[in-house]
Amino acid sequence: MLSDSMMFVSCWAVILMIVFLPECVSLDNVYNVNDTAGYGRRFDGIGGLSGGGATSKLLMNYPEQQLNEILDYLFKPNYGASLHILKVEIGGDSQSTDGTESSHMHESWDENYRRGYEWWLMVEAKKRNPDILLYGLPWAFPGWIGNGTNSPYNTPSITADYIARWIAGAKNYYGLQLDYIGIWNERNYDITYIKTLRKTLDQRGMNHVQIVAADGGWGIADDVLKDPQLAASMDYIGTHYPGTFSTPSAVKTDKQLWASEDYSTFNDNTGGGCWARILNQNYVNGYMTATISWNLIASYYANLPFYRDGLMTAVEPWSGNYIIEAPIWVSAHTTQFTQPGWRYLPHGNGVGKLASGGSYVSLTNISQQSLTIVIETMSHNHSICIRPPLAKYDVSPQNATFKLSGSFAYVTSLNVWYTKIGFDGNPSTFFKEMPQIDVVNGAVTLSLGVDEMYTLTTVSTGQKGTAPDPPPSEPFPLPYKDNFDNYEVNSEPYNLAQQVGVWEVVQGDADRGGIIRQVVVQEPVHWCAAETGNRTLNIIGSPNWTDIYVQCDVRTVTVSAARGVFVAARVSQGGCQAADTRGIFLYIYPSQQRYVLTNDLGGKTVLKSGLAQTSSDWNTLGLLIQSNGITGMLNNETLFTTSVPQGPKSGFVGVGTDPYGIAEFDNLEIMSNRDGWARISDSVKRNNPETLYFRPQFKP
Repeated sequence: MLSDSMMFVSCWAVILMIVFLPECVSLDNVYNVNDTAGYGRRFDGIGGLSGGGATSKLLMNYPEQQLNEILDYLFKPNYGASLHILKVEIGGDSQSTDGTESSHMHESWDENYRRGYEWWLMVEAKKRNPDILLYGLPWAFPGWIGNGTNSPYNTPSITADYIARWIAGAKNYYGLQLDYIGIWNERNYDITYIKTLRKTLDQRGMNHVQIVAADGGWGIADDVLKDPQLAASMDYIGTHYPGTFSTPSAVKTDKQLWASEDYSTFNDNTGGGCWARILNQNYVNGYMTATISWNLIASYYANLPFYRDGLMTAVEPWSGNYIIEAPIWVSAHTTQFTQPGWRYLPHGNGVGKLASGGSYVSLTNISQQSLTIVIETMSHNHSICIRPPLAKYDVSPQNATFKLSGSFAYVTSLNVWYTKIGFDGNPSTFFKEMPQIDVVNGAVTLSLGVDEMYTLTTVSTGQKGTAPDPPPSEPFPLPYKDNFDNYEVNSEPYNLAQQVGVWEVVQGDADRGGIIRQVVVQEPVHWCAAETGNRTLNIIGSPNWTDIYVQCDVRTVTVSAARGVFVAARVSQGGCQAADTRGIFLYIYPSQQRYVLTNDLGGKTVLKSGLAQTSSDWNTLGLLIQSNGITGMLNNETLFTTSVPQGPKSGFVGVGTDPYGIAEFDNLEIMSNRDGWARISDSVKRNNPETLYFRPQFKP
């Protein structure tokens, strides 16, 4: 005969295998799952955000096999994250976190729907899931919208027309029907504009497009309660990083509440824990019916802001390497077993907190009486999001019994999917299909550990998608050359990550083929401070490059022109701090026949300057950086040699203009300092016949 303690251990082991043994389980923690009293709010879906900005920049030119695998993991139903919503940036020619996304209307008279990559991404998402919901939101606007100010609200009808044209362009050129549209990301909203936008959309037959406002805080809820016309003009209240809590005013509006941007956390296992916690608790605590991750996929260079704050990581199109991160499988626990339009069960009858920490939500599709229960037990230190601060709480192992009644009394078994996020060297188990669990006497009991997820569901279509292992990681390839001949006109060149300004491929002279042109000629209605320096910047390569050679053909024009153009190395940063970027920048000003070498983008620290015999047409500009010297080249002749400044010690290669204005670039080449020296050494020796300014030092 077993002792009481031995019986307890034996039963506990069986429970861990998710087998129900009623004589072994304490019924202290019983949670009702019951629709007799009705339903909670409508579930609107789980999504990802591409943009805000340029967060998918490196994705488009992945090798075809790996590209399709990545897109399947994001969008394919019953495969990976299986997202319900894709939110994209409406490009505004302005820096919006990790880069600039191109506007469809650089000027009031200009309209083009071949720019950027968000169109392509929406098409690919729809290919995999025709039911995915599409949501557009501007971070910034081209300068003509502001008419000399930094506000898009000076003439609401003009801005509403601009947005309506973007929606129409999606439909007319790509067959994409937008479902939701926003106002201005994380900036002040304007009530007159929201009403004008609704009226404009209705007049153009876009009644189906619903407005989410205001993609910031909860403050708009108070205005909705006071203004019936505003309430009628918008459909959802969208907030950012709510910390799982809404406000009484927001709930009182009876609008559907969304975490329209959330997560933004490094996508390691702690990031996975953050995502698991907020996907449940945004509804448990705050009645939020949709949660959208910023960002969809971390596909931008290391050393740019918020590196790897996406559901997965794909930063090496040259190698094809990508990483399926924890948030992909955390998403699957909800997305593969629900659909927008399902209903949450009421708090206390399928939704709530677990007694020893964690939470649970239950959803049903009503008509088919399907049921999905998602449970998470993420501990505090293993689920901290980037913002806001997370109050201390405790989670401990516990038994939880879920008692099914009402429409769910018929359920005799449930499919089970399990995740255990590992920490401190312990392995992880992600999205594992477990044996079905029998429902006995209307109940099931689980033994829940810490940092776990369970999905219990009547839905039987879930799958954990698999693909061949991605190729191994490799550094950015050198030597590198792009003559821009193999692009479609108006497209954005691969690998160049524009930080300030917009570069588009255009057809050059007959002997040149494709070239790239910087096209922004005035300061946009900006989202952050990057544009205040009034200089443009496009970066490429590795933040770890030290000694390097870069060469590019450059040309200024006569109309709406930039005065100067540059090539640069050791560029220290991008993002919203781009105006303060340091590095080594070689400018030429053709109309003034001079050059300037600076230690910063803004030109505040001049290292060397002088006369330059520039051409009135194309000039070839070269810059060699070595540990003990800098050489500047112009049209294959030595322009100068000088010493290297104290910092920065490493960084990207870059090109750009001073100030905003049209300039053209072609034949970008990047190579090691050894190869660069081999190219320019004859010129250096010819211009310094007696002694070289410095002796080259090559790394092995």
